[in-house]
Amino acid sequence: MKKAAIAALLFLAGATPGLAQSCDEFWYQRNMIYKEAGYCFKTANAIRNFGNAGCKYDDQADVPLSARLRAEIAEIKSLERAMKCAP
Repeated sequence: MKKAAIAALLFLAGATPGLAQSCDEFWYQRNMIYKEAGYCFKTANAIRNFGNAGCKYDDQADVPLSARLRAEIAEIKSLERAMKCAP
């Protein structure tokens, strides 16, 4: 993807020009949404970063998220793909 397209995606995501977010920051933002909604993480990295105390949902599809938060997660995933972040 061209730099201009990535910049446009970052702009739409609310990133300030010149302060493009890293893959790690996108990963953290996306998973923080799930953490706050009660998702039970499965990977060692996510458990280490967020823990599973108080988690309620084993399946991401079961996590009760507003349409706005689901759209935000989809946008973050799109940015991660555009930046070729590791899955």
